[in-house]
Amino acid sequence: MHAQRVLSQKPSTTTDATGDEQFVTITHPFHPLYGRRFALISVRQAWGEYRVYFHDDDGNLILLPASWTDAQAVDPFVQIADGKSLFKADDLLSLVELITQASRLSLTNKGISDVN
Repeated sequence: MHAQRVLSQKPSTTTDATGDEQFVTITHPFHPLYGRRFALISVRQAWGEYRVYFHDDDGNLILLPASWTDAQAVDPFVQIADGKSLFKADDLLSLVELITQASRLSLTNKGISDVN
C-alpha cells in the first residue's frame, strides 16, 4: 500500500520531488482497468474536476477523473461508510433534481403544463 496523494492546483509531472516516477492505480470498481497501475503523466483540472493522464498498454493517452484513482485523497464519507452505503446524500439529492428536470421536460414535450 502506498500513501495517498493530495492534489494541488498546479499540474504534476511523472516525477516527484525526489525524482522518482509516480504511478496511479485505477480504483473505480466498474472501470475495465480497475486495479491496474500506470505511470502518471500529469494531473490537471479539466471540465470542473481534476483528471489524471497516463498511457495505457497500447500507448494511448488516457485521462480519467482523479476521483476514480488513488491520486486523490480518500473521501471521508467513503472511508467511514466502509462499503455499507453505495450513495452519498448529496449525490442522491442531485439525482432527484435531474429526474425532476427530466420529468418536467418530458411533460412539456407532451404538451402538459407543469402543475407546480
